[in-house]
Amino acid sequence: MEKKTGTTTVGIKVKEGVVLAADTQASLEHMIETLNIRKILPITDKIAITTAGSVGDVQMLARMLEAEARYYQFTWGRPMTAKAMANLLSNILNENKWFPYLVQIIIGGYVEEPTLANLDPLGGLIFDDYTATGSGSPFAIAILEEGYKKDMSIEEARELAIRAVRTAGKRDVYTGDRKIQVVVITKDGMREEFVEFKE
Repeated sequence: MEKKTGTTTVGIKVKEGVVLAADTQASLEHMIETLNIRKILPITDKIAITTAGSVGDVQMLARMLEAEARYYQFTWGRPMTAKAMANLLSNILNENKWFPYLVQIIIGGYVEEPTLANLDPLGGLIFDDYTATGSGSPFAIAILEEGYKKDMSIEEARELAIRAVRTAGKRDVYTGDRKIQVVVITKDGMREEFVEFKE
């Protein structure tokens, strides 16, 4: 029997940095298991990933990326860029395509420049200005398509990301719309918040 789960995560890249947002609801088939799960995980102080798919697989990959980032810093004396991390993760996913990690991941970061990447379970890698993953992504991407502008501020990007996830939550039964995790990454570092809505 197939277990139906879902989520919506989005990423937006602007000149000032990157915004990641995700709902905080964990569901299994028709049941909401919790409204308080974190679906955006920091890998370094300047790079984070969003999670859609198997929780265990994502946690395993996050631990692997954290270790690789520490090793890179130790070896080369400088932090790994988000672009390098995205390429590394693409290779890891591609090497395991016969027994894939069941994940769809967005990597966002600002090491030398703002970077946003979307990776599929087989290692397909797309660098873009905005993206969405999860069961609610068709609804979220419609909001991003309509609202994104290259010259928008980081605050405007934050508001658009929240609106995209919330809209998905109203139309996709597996995405929550009451609480949204938001991570903003700029050259100065990473800031996390939770935005709650009362119905």
